[in-house]
Amino acid sequence: MARTSETTSAKDDTKKRGKRNADGTKKPGRLKQMLEVFKYTQEVDRSTLPLMILAVVGAIAVGVLLTVLIFDSPWYGIFMGLAVGVLIAMIILARKAERAAFDRIKGQTGAALAAMQSIRRGWNVEDEPVQIDPRSQKMLFRASGRAGIAVVAEDSTGISMKLLEKERRSIRRVLQHDNVPVHQIVVGDGEGEVPLHKLPTYMQRMKKQLTKQESAQVTKRLNALHRSLRQQVPKGVDPMRARPNRKAMRGR
Repeated sequence: MARTSETTSAKDDTKKRGKRNADGTKKPGRLKQMLEVFKYTQEVDRSTLPLMILAVVGAIAVGVLLTVLIFDSPWYGIFMGLAVGVLIAMIILARKAERAAFDRIKGQTGAALAAMQSIRRGWNVEDEPVQIDPRSQKMLFRASGRAGIAVVAEDSTGISMKLLEKERRSIRRVLQHDNVPVHQIVVGDGEGEVPLHKLPTYMQRMKKQLTKQESAQVTKRLNALHRSLRQQVPKGVDPMRARPNRKAMRGR
């Protein structure tokens, strides 16, 4: 009996520890996290709450109208409209929160990588910079998929453009005469540039030009370009840690 009690107590302690962060602080609940995200998003974009309310009210109005015409009773429409309205409101909140998170990390080194890593499928994103300028610390990031190869620069400075061309030549040396498209993308708000918050959507909408087998073969060949950047970086600078705060991406 004593051993059983000790085992149960140990399990309880493990569960309690599992609900805490690495620093020992208690993790916030799901509802509290959503509330924090809403508060942050509303502070950044004041249109969030009005649009969410409009979605709920509009869905209820449409639901009531349809059920009155079909069933001659508004009650089904109220419940159905409320459920649909809440769902639409959550989608609006998610989109607004994502935009606010991107705005928060905009201009930080590694922001483009964070945006690329938010793509759920279709691209294999390199976790490390593929090119870096030791003096300015400008970086390039790369991804491969059925649309080809995407090389992303975080600005349109001369140094970044030289890095883009250098990476393009490196890729062509490895792929030789393969007809694989190489997309050079510059993040920014200028003409011909892609805003940070639109980068994932922009890449996902690229036309697929390779089969799955061809894409896998391209990824395998690109691994030959993988090299350590630590010798190219000034002492005390680690490009592998040049990434935005993940909590900022969650609006916390």
